[in-house]
Amino acid sequence: MLGGMPESLTQDWPASVHPPGADSFEQTAVVWLFDLVPADYRLHGVLRRHPAALSRLARHYVSAALAAAREGYRTARVELRDHLPPHALDQVMNAYLEEGRRVAGVLRAVEAVDAALRASARDGGAE
Repeated sequence: MLGGMPESLTQDWPASVHPPGADSFEQTAVVWLFDLVPADYRLHGVLRRHPAALSRLARHYVSAALAAAREGYRTARVELRDHLPPHALDQVMNAYLEEGRRVAGVLRAVEAVDAALRASARDGGAE
């Protein structure tokens, strides 16, 4: 263990998701993943029954959010310069930077959980 973290887990591993191999791994992964996607995803039972499918959808959803933050950052100065005072525009740019960093971290965590869920499904962990 490194710093209280099992060696197989990276720093990107979400704190609320139990490690792969734990009895509650898939359950905690599903709860965490559903918190990242639109609430209506909970209406699809297949996503609860097959966590690897949910993690794939979450990966695409969070990846799209990161792309949107990057696009927003690239275009904000041009699109907003006539509508906001310079100090407010600077604050918007900082918000995009902070959100981009946050979402990039979430995406790394989703990718780690996704890889573990796919391995679990491949090894027969998901029914």
